[in-house]
Amino acid sequence: MKDMFIKEGVRMINNKGEKHGTVTARINEQNFEITTLRVDLHTDGRHAEVEFTTDWETDAERRDLTINSMFLGFDGTLYDYFNGYEDLKKRCVRFVGDPSQRIQEDYLRILRYLRFYGRISERTSAHTLGTLDAIRENASGLRGISGERIWVELKKILEGNHVKHLIQIIYELGVAPHVGLPEDGNLEEFARVCEHSHRMSPKPMTLLTALLSNMDHVQKLDLRLKISKEEKNLALFLLQQRKELTAERTDEAPLKPFKDYVVDSREPDAHRKICELLKYQGEEQFFREMEAWTLPRFPVSGHDLRRMGISSGKDIGRILQELREHWKESGYQASKEELLNRVGHE
Repeated sequence: MKDMFIKEGVRMINNKGEKHGTVTARINEQNFEITTLRVDLHTDGRHAEVEFTTDWETDAERRDLTINSMFLGFDGTLYDYFNGYEDLKKRCVRFVGDPSQRIQEDYLRILRYLRFYGRISERTSAHTLGTLDAIRENASGLRGISGERIWVELKKILEGNHVKHLIQIIYELGVAPHVGLPEDGNLEEFARVCEHSHRMSPKPMTLLTALLSNMDHVQKLDLRLKISKEEKNLALFLLQQRKELTAERTDEAPLKPFKDYVVDSREPDAHRKICELLKYQGEEQFFREMEAWTLPRFPVSGHDLRRMGISSGKDIGRILQELREHWKESGYQASKEELLNRVGHE
């Protein structure tokens, strides 16, 4: 492959995949990963020693799912050794050969199976015979898989279909403790959040937080999956505010505590967090309203007060805070003139 690309003047990007037969070609400002045919000589459930081959069927045998083991010739001929095309038409997700053997070659295939199931299958419970047993028997193998790889797959599961069913499977088959999820995850709350938020496209972490009950769960999740700082902060925010902010709502101004939080917060992503909270709560109408809401600008500054003859920094700070509260109480409608008129009349 390298000789071919060099001859054609195609730039290649150096990467760690070359020892496994993968070359990355840069064509028209896009990267294409091209892997030659290979056979797994030995695998420890995470890494494989490979040998290159020219036999397409042998290469297909080492792939995980039948729908991932098809090849298309330049003339349009489909090379399908394991009935992947028929499975795809039937929306059937099935391992190539023995499920246990395929999983033991790379334990991450447990999550890959569930991810593709959520993407392909039309039914919540149409697993092929022996597949779930194989997952249960090999679940502990996921302990040896890096958190980063697990989190990539978990996020895709949470973004797909049949999420409630697939997370239930993860718990029923004993997968949860090996991928950083709490053993006593709140499946009832998770089902509720899934059901009421799916039309709003919640972030994976928004859904996952429904399983968590305390800060310790977030810390353990972070330790295992190496989630980003942004994801961790979102989980901590939802965990704390899913009850507190909601309790402050009134029928007259149901979004006021949420808008006040954004206005008072110094966090650059406060508005996004509030939107995720409303998704979590299943409040679609309020979410749409909040999503379209633009953060208003407080119309009064310290310069305005100095022009009025107030020079003390302490007084300026106090008055600004008082005016800010009046502005919030007005639903952010009070004008600069209205607010400055209050100065001296407090």
